[in-house]
Amino acid sequence: MKTKRLFSVLPLIVLTLLVSCKKEQKEDATVAKVKVKTVQAQLEQVDQVSTYTATVKADVINQITPAMPGRIEKIYVEIGDRVRKGQLLVQMESSNLKQQSIQLAHLEKDYERYNELLKVGGIAQQQVDQIKTQIDALKTAIKNLQDNTQLLSPISGTVTARNYDNGDVFAQMPILTVQQLNPLKAIINVSESLFTKVKLGMTVNIKSDVYGNDDFTGKVTLIYPTIDAGTHTFGVEVTIQNGDLKVRPGMYARVSLNLGTNKSIVVPDVAVQRQPGANDKYVFTIENGVAKYHKVVLGQHLGDRYEILSGVNPEDAVVTAGQTRLIDGTEVEIINN
Repeated sequence: MKTKRLFSVLPLIVLTLLVSCKKEQKEDATVAKVKVKTVQAQLEQVDQVSTYTATVKADVINQITPAMPGRIEKIYVEIGDRVRKGQLLVQMESSNLKQQSIQLAHLEKDYERYNELLKVGGIAQQQVDQIKTQIDALKTAIKNLQDNTQLLSPISGTVTARNYDNGDVFAQMPILTVQQLNPLKAIINVSESLFTKVKLGMTVNIKSDVYGNDDFTGKVTLIYPTIDAGTHTFGVEVTIQNGDLKVRPGMYARVSLNLGTNKSIVVPDVAVQRQPGANDKYVFTIENGVAKYHKVVLGQHLGDRYEILSGVNPEDAVVTAGQTRLIDGTEVEIINN
């Protein structure tokens, strides 16, 4: 009798236990939800700025050398000296020039005397013409000697190298290097996709690590007419006005081109995560209380926000806190308030 009563009660006990277990599982599932914070992805007008690295160069560089070997009598400048166009920089040994100048003086006297004889019929015109030809040839030779014994600066600039001392014999290396430091230039290689967007006269922003956040201004002054088939880029020359001479040749610079504005999706930078062991970037969005994984392509870093080129839609609820505990499909509780 007791056995029969036990069997009749047993199903009720089992049913009660099952209901209790399901209730506990439901309560556990509620507890297991990850708490997150979210913001909506925004569609905004964003300046389309492309930044490139470059090495600053002098706009003009002149190597001061004579046309032939010879002894250097005197160098009048030192490294760092600022020189003006036409200034005497180097005096080479000039004995040959002196000899040629004396010979020219004698020929010119002979020419005057021949002209007097020609007037009275004491000499033929051919002789006068011959000495005139000699004088012209000698003047040309003297001019060449002068150009190679007195070396003048062809530009206004700064002496940036000196390779000899007084009394040395010039061989191959330039005696001096003079560079024009204002303006300067930088050449950047721009993607071919932007070929129609880069224009002559476009203003550019330039930064150097030497001066931290200080900005310098330049302009696009030359656009190379062909595309490099290997890199699919084209050269753009930027001229930098350098009146205060703060920027110097050889400096590393970041050159930024502003190519207008475009509507782009923007999210807080804290929402963007990096895949461990890879360079992939991703965010989580929340749809119907469930986390969704999205691989994203980033654009510019805009202060504390990122421009998103692909992977997120406008007004998506993007997770900004708690995402380190998420995987695709995790149930979440949003706690924005």
